[in-house]
Amino acid sequence: MSNRAKVAAGGVAVGLLLLIWLPWWAALLIIVGVPAAAYLALDPSQRRRLRRVSRKELRR
Repeated sequence: MSNRAKVAAGGVAVGLLLLIWLPWWAALLIIVGVPAAAYLALDPSQRRRLRRVSRKELRR
């Protein structure tokens, strides 16, 4: 199992646990808000690199 698959599986597990313990709107806010905050914390050059890599992976 690749590292990306492990991270994805862990994210799904945490998301399901949040949905069980918190109201659905709070869990949704956390699930969407954490990646958005991480993206906004990047420098502009890091954001450009991330977008460039994402586009290259889509063209496979």
